[in-house]
Amino acid sequence: MADDKSGREKQAQDAEKRQRTRDIAAELARGDEPEPPVEPTELAALEVDLSALSFPTTGAEIVATVGERVIESAAGSYTVEALVPETETETFESAAAVRTWIQRPTVAAAMTRVTAAAETLQSADLSRSRRDAYEKTFRALHAVDADDDDEGVQVISEWIVDHVQERGSLPGSRDVRRQAAKFCRTNGYQVRDDEWLGI
Repeated sequence: MADDKSGREKQAQDAEKRQRTRDIAAELARGDEPEPPVEPTELAALEVDLSALSFPTTGAEIVATVGERVIESAAGSYTVEALVPETETETFESAAAVRTWIQRPTVAAAMTRVTAAAETLQSADLSRSRRDAYEKTFRALHAVDADDDDEGVQVISEWIVDHVQERGSLPGSRDVRRQAAKFCRTNGYQVRDDEWLGI
């Protein structure tokens, strides 16, 4: 493709189309999960605040712009700063992507802690596939013990952070799933072999 204005516009349009396709696929994958605990009006108001930014943008820019904004959810109150990683490496393609991220605040807060811990490592890279696996594990834990203050999500995110601090590396996704399954079984939650945590 030629490196001219029309070529760059075509690349930008193709990238936007791919991102929309990924967003739709992610929403379809989440279709069987419980309803998000954040009211749609809260998320819509956040999107209005985010209109001051030009996307794609980094987590650091989002936190600098709307970090102190409070999001009310069924699980409690959170600031955007607690839900979005304040880093240059985490990027969001659109305000809708930020909305999708924040609509599950317990999982977003856990991923923010993990991302912050990963940032302390010089050589480790929190790749997209590892990030997705961690997030899927947190969502599975949230679904298992949603009535129990999401203790599992907190315990496993702390386990990952401790692993990073003690060993200087990120745990593998299978190790995280294994630890999550161990937590579930220890606390009386049934985990079937055909589930994500059934390892």
